[in-house]
Amino acid sequence: MIARAIIHALNEASITLPVVVRLSGNNAAEGQRLLAESGLTVEAVDSLDDAAKRIIALLN
Repeated sequence: MIARAIIHALNEASITLPVVVRLSGNNAAEGQRLLAESGLTVEAVDSLDDAAKRIIALLN
């Protein structure tokens, strides 16, 4: 599952900046749950448009 790989990579790299990811597909809801429960600063969105808007909001 992609969400587990994202969590593992962020833990290995010790990234503290907010990360925005787009998840879609069969396990998107489960992936969003895993990311939300990970304790990391990761936000999952449904579309690239939403991702771009969220990144802009985080930069402001």
